[in-house]
Amino acid sequence: MENREFKEREPLSSLILYYLFKGSIIVPMCYGYFRGRVYGQENVPKKYPLVVVSNHASYFDPPLLASCIGRPVAFMAKEELFEVPLLKEGIRLYGAYPVKRGAGDRSAIRSALTALKDGWLVGIFLQGTRTIDGGIDDPKLGAAMIAAKAQVPLLPVSLWGTEKILKKGSPIPRPVPLTIRIGEVIQPPESNKRQALETVTQKCATVINELHELGR
Repeated sequence: MENREFKEREPLSSLILYYLFKGSIIVPMCYGYFRGRVYGQENVPKKYPLVVVSNHASYFDPPLLASCIGRPVAFMAKEELFEVPLLKEGIRLYGAYPVKRGAGDRSAIRSALTALKDGWLVGIFLQGTRTIDGGIDDPKLGAAMIAAKAQVPLLPVSLWGTEKILKKGSPIPRPVPLTIRIGEVIQPPESNKRQALETVTQKCATVINELHELGR
């Protein structure tokens, strides 16, 4: 993608923080504690922003997703977190962008577009919320809309096994086996018309579900 409006990579300070956090915490947790397997890392572009879409079944999904991609992934976070001293600087460096609670999709889309222009990969859970089994049966159009507005590709990712990490009533993560599969890049919708958004959204959901069905 040759778009001069976008930076090629994320801010250097964020990259340094990402690799420090990844190397000291996420990698040992993913590959050691969870015996993680990652397939398809060669499908991740080395430069330029894109929208990363995946299924969602656990609070552990954002750091695991960012770790397996090999580049920092910016996720939305509620605006109140950016009012906490020190925390606000840390999560901003790590790629979080503020979204006002109750402000609707416009605020989220605007923040995501800003992150993309700054060179970030933007992570969006395709169903918008966690599902019990990690499958996607009601995908939302937000990711496709952002990709259409920015004209950046989408990268489908399947997170398998994360729904078993936390047992109900227990805060201690269980050492369950995880498998992460990264699909091939999907081109953005050609327009913001609903039919175009639905077509690309369904394609993303189908790819992610098919990757998820491959299991371990």
